[in-house]
Amino acid sequence: MSNRRRQNYSAFSLFTQGMSHHKHWQKAWRSPEPRSHYDVIIVGAGGHGLATAFYLAAEHGITNVAVLEKGWLGGGNTGRNTTIVRSNYLQTESSDLYDKSLQLWEGLSQHVNYNNMFSQRGVYNLAHTPGDVRTTLRRVNANRLNGIDAEYHTPADIRANIPYINTSPDARYPILGGSFQPRAGVARHDAVAWGLARAADERGVDIIQDCEVTGINRDGSRVTGVETTRGTINAPKVGVVVAGHCSVLAEMAGLKLPIESHPLQACVSEPVKPVLNTVVMSNQVHGYCSQSDKGELVMGAGIDSYAGYGQRGSPRVIENFLAAIKEMFPIFSRMRMLRQWGGVVDVAPDASPILSKTDIQGLYFNCGWGTGGFKATPGSGWVFAHTIAKDEPHPINAPFSLERFVTGRLVDEHGAAAVAH
Repeated sequence: MSNRRRQNYSAFSLFTQGMSHHKHWQKAWRSPEPRSHYDVIIVGAGGHGLATAFYLAAEHGITNVAVLEKGWLGGGNTGRNTTIVRSNYLQTESSDLYDKSLQLWEGLSQHVNYNNMFSQRGVYNLAHTPGDVRTTLRRVNANRLNGIDAEYHTPADIRANIPYINTSPDARYPILGGSFQPRAGVARHDAVAWGLARAADERGVDIIQDCEVTGINRDGSRVTGVETTRGTINAPKVGVVVAGHCSVLAEMAGLKLPIESHPLQACVSEPVKPVLNTVVMSNQVHGYCSQSDKGELVMGAGIDSYAGYGQRGSPRVIENFLAAIKEMFPIFSRMRMLRQWGGVVDVAPDASPILSKTDIQGLYFNCGWGTGGFKATPGSGWVFAHTIAKDEPHPINAPFSLERFVTGRLVDEHGAAAVAH
């Protein structure tokens, strides 16, 4: 076949596929009926739950796994976050966990054979006061000691890399410097969920949507399975990965977790031409901003102060973080907000996650990620799969067990989490 005929055939094939309305496209994953028994049940088909199922199959050869989702795949926090990926946390325990995740991010598209559009455009954390500068330098040095890429940038460095940022000394919160992690960046959240789902399904994992867990069954101190809106499903091991709602599931098993759930809001602007090629975060003015591949400015801040499970928040928070973004980028002052949304995050007392066995044999919880769960998606799944498969934590997640709230060996990340993301 000549090159011209090949080109014409390819163009015709692309046109017909585009007009087919997906009629003859192969499904990315199956929609099986739940079986009565599995080796492992994962509750929650978000990024962390799907990653756990994928690594159970890919790393441990456990394929008789069901992932149960009360709604649709990726419809919770995975589809409601602002997609920032970084590992520049202060404590060594956190650095080990988040940098393992970042290492996995760097090869995830190839591993699952699905482009998740991971873009290592770097992340800035700005310093606005002398105290900010000291703590920023401390974190940069701690990162370097832990083998994590970290740089300290002066206001001139920052202005050179971000031409439209306000580095005037007369600003209400003048920029005195900031840390920069070059390997950090953003990814496409729905592509992450779809890629993990397809890869897990190809390895035999059953992903069952519209299947809400209504009870956790026990035989004394051992879990035996779950009750769902689609019947009883038995398994000797159950991993709960339902961001924001883990305390509700824990109560079904008679447990009380040391976490609180809060709304977390974000918004995007109307799309504009490329103007911001990195991620900018500020604890002092309490806002962060990046630009999506579609041209939208993606903006947000911290959690709403009240506890709740509503996927919405108060206008006051939106007003405050938009004012913060305007302070950093006056050029954005006349941009229109395109849409706003909220998620539900659960926060532990030390602002660090829980990846742990429980006192009930075969019951495991992955929760407490606060506002920074997306960045940990592959790393969380990797260590949680190990914990479930081996019935013991991996050394990376051992410090994040429930026992730390009894022993007092907390992993305090309030400073490095900040407007976490």
